Amino acid sequence: MSVPIQAEAAFAASAADVRKAAERLQGRAVVTPLLDYPLVSERLGFRLLIKAETLQLTGSFKFRGACNRLLAAKAADPGLRAVVAFSSGNHAQGVAAAAKLLGLKATIVMPSDAPAIKVANTKGYGAEVVPYERRSEDREAIARAIATKEGGLIVPPYDDPFVIAGQGTVGLEICSQALALNARPDVVMAPCSGGGLVAGVALAVKDQFADAAIYAAEPAGFDDLNLSLAAGERLPNQGKTPSICDALMAERPGALTFPIHRKLLAGSCVVSDDAVLDAMNFALRHLKLVVEPGGAAALAGALAMRRELAGKTVAIVCSGGNADPEMIERAADRDDPLV
Repeated sequence: MSVPIQAEAAFAASAADVRKAAERLQGRAVVTPLLDYPLVSERLGFRLLIKAETLQLTGSFKFRGACNRLLAAKAADPGLRAVVAFSSGNHAQGVAAAAKLLGLKATIVMPSDAPAIKVANTKGYGAEVVPYERRSEDREAIARAIATKEGGLIVPPYDDPFVIAGQGTVGLEICSQALALNARPDVVMAPCSGGGLVAGVALAVKDQFADAAIYAAEPAGFDDLNLSLAAGERLPNQGKTPSICDALMAERPGALTFPIHRKLLAGSCVVSDDAVLDAMNFALRHLKLVVEPGGAAALAGALAMRRELAGKTVAIVCSGGNADPEMIERAADRDDPLV
């Protein structure tokens, strides 16, 4: 039964916008599977359902939001010719792939320490990559300057209504796929950086399963959403040492995403790099999935909350699989976390 969210009118995006995004993306984005693992679930003590966005185009959920944004922009302005984005890698690939699909020139501002596989893939989709120094340069200022020079549209990684709605199609699919498995999710967890994914997922899931608890998952030191939820206002993260979760290092929650977080999330689970590596190992051994560090954060959170989740049905978004071979090897060499 669909239960409307009374405060939804105040949000940047709504469940209705998520449904519109699903219509736009039909035939373009992959409807990724919601995987059920009965034997693994029996050992964990809760029913584990994995939303495998590792199998999405570009290897990440980011294609959904980028493509929805560009499709809407192109419909509004058929003369649009160029787009600009700033990203550590997955949004970069999503924008580059969507731009190529629509015949648009793409320029992506990426940190100089972005994983090589993400840089190579972004260039592979035909985008121009402009590197910057994460700690000393302003990526948004660089992007604005490029957009002004080229007359291009800036596509933000999370703080945009069309991006939030596009990412929300992950949650929309979880709802229908869970019902097809005779399951009703008690808990849904998704990785969080600026928060577009978990905000969109929350809009979609809470619209259909009002009692479901939605959790974000963040790396230790970069848990700005956790801090912000506790304070009731947007706060910057405290991280000084980079996390292996390169995709989850936004400075603070988005201005558009945070109101959704405050209203709809049950909280944020903070995970260490070691817990993330264990989750990657778990995914390799038991789920047969290659998951990048940031993409494994929610799985790490669920494994850490194993006792609290006992007896529940838990849907986990594994949001991306673009890990360098060295990182995969590092995770694979660890002991089995399920033993």
